[in-house]
Amino acid sequence: MNNRKALVIGASGLIGRSLVFELLKSDAYNLVIVLSRKDLVIKHPKLEQHLIDFDFLADYSNHMQVDDVFCCMGSTQTKTPNLDTYRKIDYTYPLQVATIAKEQGATQFLLVSSMGADVHSRIFYSRLKGEIEIAIAELNYQTYRIFRPSLLLGARNESRPLETISQYLMRVLNIFFIGPAKKYKAIQGTVVAKAMLKAALLNKQGNFTHQNDKIFELADA
Repeated sequence: MNNRKALVIGASGLIGRSLVFELLKSDAYNLVIVLSRKDLVIKHPKLEQHLIDFDFLADYSNHMQVDDVFCCMGSTQTKTPNLDTYRKIDYTYPLQVATIAKEQGATQFLLVSSMGADVHSRIFYSRLKGEIEIAIAELNYQTYRIFRPSLLLGARNESRPLETISQYLMRVLNIFFIGPAKKYKAIQGTVVAKAMLKAALLNKQGNFTHQNDKIFELADA
């Protein structure tokens, strides 16, 4: 598992940025490639960042010659009210990257989805997450891991007032989410990032779905 190459998309977000730092610290990876619209303003000898236009992903296929792909892309309807644009960010771009990377030899795909992801949901957000989970599964990666966190805690680069209020409330209530209720407990983006790295290094083939409580367990393992 040493000297592996990782690709991260969605690296400017709450989980993605933490994940980049985790990957850079790991001895298992000698190269971390980030495809992003925004400069992460991070300098590291193992980091290779490319500022790209996601509407032309095929032009960057040579940057997707990696072992493991980590997808942390996602938006909200408040930030992206246009549903076509929302679908591009949460479905089209991740699926295109997954397809191209597999063609380039990637064997493992790790996807940040969401609690409640369900292709049959009446909620657009949850339905879209369910759709992308299934679409990537159909690519038949050797290892495919889905992470379904609850409400994410942590400082974001952009303002999300309603989410900030929810984060505050969940921090107060989190002490009551024990036992079976732990699957609903709010979770730090850093915890999800640590769980993703540890899962990637398990070197097990197959399809795995990690619910919120299992994400906590992975991070603490």
